[in-house]
Amino acid sequence: MTDLRTPDRTGAAHRLAALVEDALGVPLPVRLRAWDGSETGPSGTPVVVLRSRRALRRLLWQPGELGLAQAYVTGELDVEGDLAEGLRTVWAAGRERGAHAPRLTLADRARAVGEAARLGAIGPRPPVPASQARLRGSRHTKARDRAAISHHYDLSNDFYRLLLDDTMAYSCGYWTAEDMDPADAQRAKLELICRKLGLTAGSRLLDIGCGWGSLTLYAAEQHKARVTAVTLAREQAAYVREQVRERGLEDRVEVVCQDYRDITGSGYDAVSTIEMGEHVGDEEYPAFAAALHRMVRPEGRVLVQQMSRGANAPGGGAFIEAYIAPDMHMRPLGDTVALLEAAGLEVRSTESMREHYVRTVAAWHRTLERRWDEVVALVGTETARVWRLYLVGGALAFEEGRMGVDQILSVRRDRKGASGLDLSEAADWYRDLV
Repeated sequence: MTDLRTPDRTGAAHRLAALVEDALGVPLPVRLRAWDGSETGPSGTPVVVLRSRRALRRLLWQPGELGLAQAYVTGELDVEGDLAEGLRTVWAAGRERGAHAPRLTLADRARAVGEAARLGAIGPRPPVPASQARLRGSRHTKARDRAAISHHYDLSNDFYRLLLDDTMAYSCGYWTAEDMDPADAQRAKLELICRKLGLTAGSRLLDIGCGWGSLTLYAAEQHKARVTAVTLAREQAAYVREQVRERGLEDRVEVVCQDYRDITGSGYDAVSTIEMGEHVGDEEYPAFAAALHRMVRPEGRVLVQQMSRGANAPGGGAFIEAYIAPDMHMRPLGDTVALLEAAGLEVRSTESMREHYVRTVAAWHRTLERRWDEVVALVGTETARVWRLYLVGGALAFEEGRMGVDQILSVRRDRKGASGLDLSEAADWYRDLV
């Protein structure tokens, strides 16, 4: 419903709205309130609040997703009402614009710059927010990968204890009921992985990118597997070692803090990599797949759980790569299947879990909001806002199918072509999950 009040055409909000509508070629999709108190746009929609001219200056220096994210995490731009609905509305307007967006002429651009100058938004480039990653060197060198992993996963074990459930699983859960507890959804996922990998007492499992040890500890405790857990994050390694000691699992679990490229072991019965391959890189993934093949024994199994992205948006996006997971690369499911098979692994099962991630991320977001004051006290307001934007935007990306998550089970055949899989065992994978 359109606001019928007479707009203040001299206010900053109305003048900015005119520029936005020229650029989009569609009416302003949300309500806009500017730093001078002026307001315009449709009522009954989320209100985008520009708290200072610096927000507009950021967009002039850094147009697009990253500039908007910088303004949001610093609090220069805010959204009143449902943030998810605000993002959904803006993205829908962008899709509607599509290929029919008006082409801005030089005169249009000059008018926009002139309007920005009259609004007092022209000035030096604002400083980069402190929470944004600052990496050096060539992508996917060991040193840079260590820094990228540390930026996200070494934030603080105390922070992740606040955000996650008692499994400390930081990956997509498996929801078998609408009212399922998030921790039970994670345990169902862990059990499903162990079943797909065929773990039994004494099985040797290599868990690459073990996180805070959810799968490692579950496989050792519930399936009596012998696990080598590998992570590049020091905070994670310290946490898993502590859990191993507390649970008396020293004889079953070894924790190694190292790059996957430095793993020398082989002959494992099973190898898992749960949402870690996104950090490997595009050009490096063939070598990663070859390493998975080398590490598992003939008739052994490899399970990859990966976040997937459409062919037209293979990376994590400007915001995620700047604030959450620098240098990450996601690919479509089919591309990963092809890479695994090119390395000599035979893909036997793929399972989409996209809707499961909508629920998983939504549960994390509810926890973040419920514990907001604790999170802010621990990591600061700016980082808390980074995570709010990340979780809300991530849930929408999975909901709308712009991102997915898949489990891919593959085997290394022996010289005679045997896979080691019992053809009937898949029927038991899903039986009586939590």
